[in-house]
Amino acid sequence: MKRKAESSGPAFLFDLDGTLIDSVYQHVLAWREALEAGGIRLAVWRIHRQIGMSGGLFINALSRETGHRVSAEEAERLQRIHAEAFARYASQVRPLPGARELLEHLTRVRIPWAIATSGRRESARLSLELLGVGADAVIITRDQVRHAKPDPDLFIAAAERLGVDVADSVVVGDSVWDLLAARRARALGIGLLSGGYGRDELERAGAYRVYDDPADLLRHLDEVGVRALD
Repeated sequence: MKRKAESSGPAFLFDLDGTLIDSVYQHVLAWREALEAGGIRLAVWRIHRQIGMSGGLFINALSRETGHRVSAEEAERLQRIHAEAFARYASQVRPLPGARELLEHLTRVRIPWAIATSGRRESARLSLELLGVGADAVIITRDQVRHAKPDPDLFIAAAERLGVDVADSVVVGDSVWDLLAARRARALGIGLLSGGYGRDELERAGAYRVYDDPADLLRHLDEVGVRALD
């Protein structure tokens, strides 16, 4: 389906944690609690390297590093403990600089946008409230697709809900997993440094441009094809 004629640029498909919300390190600490509860001990930097994947792939990757085999039942338990731990860190979570302003600006200039997160709806709820996202916004969570990042399913589903072609969309994310998913969806990838990945890593993963945070992206929207309305 083609993009609506009144749009002044490509549709934007946003990751959530580390892209619009400053929550990556709270997720890292929550995962450390969950993994230690399962007898898996890892330095936080190793955990951070996998943030942005779906929970199942995340556990598989860390299990491979440690040699600790995790059953499906144990993986489910670890994800539940992570969700409970993250809820305790939730009071520390804030929108990233410029996140609300960026979404408001895109809405004002009639650019379609959606949020596609590897988190489940319940864990994303607080973050969406902090962003002031309305009930009419397109939100795709892990619960709604078969596979999460680095598979492209989340972004493809978000584009479909917006009624646009994912190949004509811009995917904005903070991790290499977001950009890998963007490439697999044949979308243009934009990287943000606000999740802790370096510029070189994001560019190697396929980022067309890399910006500091949502505020920096807002200042440079013309570089990614957003035109001011006449």
